[in-house]
Amino acid sequence: MRITRMTTVFDAADIDAESRFWAGVLGGSVEATDDDWRAVRVDGANPVSVQLAPDHVPPQWPHGNPQQAHLDLWVEDVAAAHEQVMSVGAALLQEAQHPEEDEDFQVYASPAGHPFCLCFSRTAP
Repeated sequence: MRITRMTTVFDAADIDAESRFWAGVLGGSVEATDDDWRAVRVDGANPVSVQLAPDHVPPQWPHGNPQQAHLDLWVEDVAAAHEQVMSVGAALLQEAQHPEEDEDFQVYASPAGHPFCLCFSRTAP
């Protein structure tokens, strides 16, 4: 599996405030790519994104509400990547949901239940 991009995704009820925070911390800017998604850009990269989670409850350190973050792994060949992550113990939580769009994703869980996404483009070479 060749990973072409990776971003850490934070869930938040106020995605504008959260993305502005991370842009400020990382010295970047915010790109509103969708109503429920913000990408933080730093020197052309997208190290952090923020996803709308209207019912988000902030985690409490070190005990309490679980932390809400996941990895987005952009892959060239989603079928091969799917086989690889499944072979090492992933569980498929959600198949691709947007067949009419160029970019899509599938959601998986690690053996400990931590979610991550395999993201892909249907038209990229």
